[in-house]
Amino acid sequence: MAEQDERLERYDPTEIEPRWQRRWEELGLHTTDLTDTSKPNYYLLTMWPYPSGDLHIGHWYVKTPTDAIARYKRMQGFNVFYPVGFDAFGLPAENAAIKRKIHPREWTVANMEKMRLQFRMMGASFDWNAEVVTCDPVYFRWNQWIFLKFYEKGVAYRKQAPVDWCPSCQVTLAREQVEGVDRVCWRCSTPVTKRDLTQWFFKITDYADELLSFEGLTWPEPIRTMQTNWIGRSEGAEVDFTVAPAAHHTGGEKLRVFTTRPDTLYGATFMVLAPEHELVDTITTPEQRAAVTAYIEATKRKTEIDRLTTTKEKSGVATGAFAINPVNGEKVPVWIADYVLAGYGTGAIMAVPAHDERDYEFAQQFGLPIVPVVAPANLAATPNDVPLPYVEKAEGAAVAVNSPAWNGAAWPESLSKAIAHLTSTKTGEKKVTYRLRDWLISRQRYWGTPIPIIHCETCGPVGVPVEQLPVTLPDDVDFKATGESPLKTATAWLNVPCPKCGGPGQRETDTMDTFVDSSWYWYRYLAPKNELGPVDRKLVDTWCPVDQYTGGAEHAVMHLLYSRFFTKAMRDLGLIGESEPFTRLFNQGQILGADGERMSKSRGNVQDPDELVSRHGADAVRLFLMFMGPWDQGGAWSSSGISGMVRFLGRIWTLALDPHGKEPGDPNSGVLPAGQDQAAGEAAVRRAAHKALGGVGTDIEAFRFNTAVAKLMELGNALFPYRGSPVAGTAAWNEAIHYLLAGIAPMAPHLADEMHSRVQAAAGISASDPRWTSIHQCAWPTVDSSLLTESTRELPVQVNGKLRDKLTVSATATEAEIEALALASPKVQIALEGRVPKKVIHAGGRLVNIVG
Repeated sequence: MAEQDERLERYDPTEIEPRWQRRWEELGLHTTDLTDTSKPNYYLLTMWPYPSGDLHIGHWYVKTPTDAIARYKRMQGFNVFYPVGFDAFGLPAENAAIKRKIHPREWTVANMEKMRLQFRMMGASFDWNAEVVTCDPVYFRWNQWIFLKFYEKGVAYRKQAPVDWCPSCQVTLAREQVEGVDRVCWRCSTPVTKRDLTQWFFKITDYADELLSFEGLTWPEPIRTMQTNWIGRSEGAEVDFTVAPAAHHTGGEKLRVFTTRPDTLYGATFMVLAPEHELVDTITTPEQRAAVTAYIEATKRKTEIDRLTTTKEKSGVATGAFAINPVNGEKVPVWIADYVLAGYGTGAIMAVPAHDERDYEFAQQFGLPIVPVVAPANLAATPNDVPLPYVEKAEGAAVAVNSPAWNGAAWPESLSKAIAHLTSTKTGEKKVTYRLRDWLISRQRYWGTPIPIIHCETCGPVGVPVEQLPVTLPDDVDFKATGESPLKTATAWLNVPCPKCGGPGQRETDTMDTFVDSSWYWYRYLAPKNELGPVDRKLVDTWCPVDQYTGGAEHAVMHLLYSRFFTKAMRDLGLIGESEPFTRLFNQGQILGADGERMSKSRGNVQDPDELVSRHGADAVRLFLMFMGPWDQGGAWSSSGISGMVRFLGRIWTLALDPHGKEPGDPNSGVLPAGQDQAAGEAAVRRAAHKALGGVGTDIEAFRFNTAVAKLMELGNALFPYRGSPVAGTAAWNEAIHYLLAGIAPMAPHLADEMHSRVQAAAGISASDPRWTSIHQCAWPTVDSSLLTESTRELPVQVNGKLRDKLTVSATATEAEIEALALASPKVQIALEGRVPKKVIHAGGRLVNIVG
């Protein structure tokens, strides 16, 4: 912006922004009347924060664009519900308690209060009356209630199972919380280990097929793909091989395998068992026992990743036993190998080396038979000519060979025939399997929802009576990390009578995975104080599913998958009617530290937004975050461009506050552009305003905040040349200023309301006048589509190749008319120094070059 007139009041966000935050609260501007039927409802939700301490700039990057959506939708006439809360249970608070020797509740409550202040400083338009906090017994009571309902229906159950254990966090992890090929803890990146523990699970697998359907959902394709792959539905058959009799045992045991290609059974020339398979000890021959035992011991020292890697040389040991192939009666050798895992499938595979790369390498290494049973149609008569391994499966591309029961059948006919054969001979059956495993919810930590179960030696696990909920957390615990729940140290809390028989019992000391807290919270927002149940069914039916949800893609197979499961399970309890939680989902990118790494205090790369606000104001920070690039991409943090946003806001301030002022030192300030009279100028500013607002609205709807800001900057640039001109102060100018302020209001709400209020004051409407309105109560301006067609265009004029002026000319102007305007330009005449032009070159309507 050019130097301002010294008399013009200075734009001071540190004075303006707190004042408007207080004013909005006084007006109750962001409180939603959930029973209002005069406007269409719009439920907007952003993933709630964990109260880990101060907000950093990454939190602002998530929240401010969502806040802009809320403000925009209100101006569009929607009854917007935009609640907030805190995902307040979890491991960081407990670790902080251990480290700082304070109670996790104390640490959490202090952090929440700090974050509330920071959210208000941001100008976020949350409905704080709907706040939900997961560590509040008013909320987690209903976690426990839902758990008991799940337990009654068999959705919640307890069993002993090998689980993933984080030695750093001293806690079990659900399968979804183990990340990457190195199998590390999702929170601390420590490699996990295996433990056998008795744990609580939710039967998410009961909903596997339903979770594969995304009908009616506008969700990003990557999220749908990740969930689909995680669920991992496979169709095929379970096939029973039979252990052949041998000198050391009678045989007859069933070795069941699952295969998606039962049509390749005739090519199964050996079997491979996991070293941990329960039959290994039984079937191993005395001659092979030493080798098998040594191999098993060596396998125990390997990680799951080591065993599954495709780059390592294949290893294995023959058991000396044989199994009978059910389709041809042939004996095939049984091996053990570490690439087969006991916890995946049946812990046994049939190896078809001609058509599986892994099996082919194994057979090549150990000299095992390889028999092709699938061939391209043109090689069906000469299957030995098929290049191996041949893994083609496309429909109709290959046919079965060397397979008497279904020779010549192409996929998928060959699959159907193979399954029919197995069924008729009672050696197998059609089977659908899933990669998905039930959700492990037990955590051996304190700071979480207590599982409402009492263990009785006589009665077994007994649910806590509903009237005794909530089961709250005791304060007299030892937070020392031992690998066991600190709740075991609270003896008075732990030892209670059995609710069923009255005998001695002990409370369950595992707490719930904190993802349980976040799997249904949007329903509770609608009635956070409801004492009759976890949800208000009438309000849920009115407002749900959530219209728009925003948050990180990193939760694809955790929070987002769990939320879909919980919704379906709660539906089946009759608590709600819908089957999906969120109609529309948008995943924003992630702001990284300046070093390109994820922001964290431990790395020292966190940007404190409070410091930026104190220097530049919240509106400038909001705009900068939205302007820095596409919202779904994120990127490394740098504040180097934020001063541009400060200048832009100052430009809006000048346009709205001092429309008749002129720029000192600029002789053209206040002069209409060449070729324009007042009427043309008024038409130009109206056209610029309507064009900008049409684009801004479209961009906000599509989450293109960077281009929305750019369009408003263009509008400011288009209006500034008319400041101080006869156009300033006209109805057209005032309309354009209103469009500029309305357009910037969702993104820079404080400045917009300040300017709008001052415009009203200039028109005689004070803040105490009943006619006064906040700009956030105004309707989004109507765009006149007839003004979107350009009637003028800007045309650069060069003299001898150097830019000398820019003309605004009619879109239909002829070359002769353009030439006359160009030669009449004072700047062009000065450049020509009285010379007669030699020629005038028209470059296709893009520019004019005068040679002279």
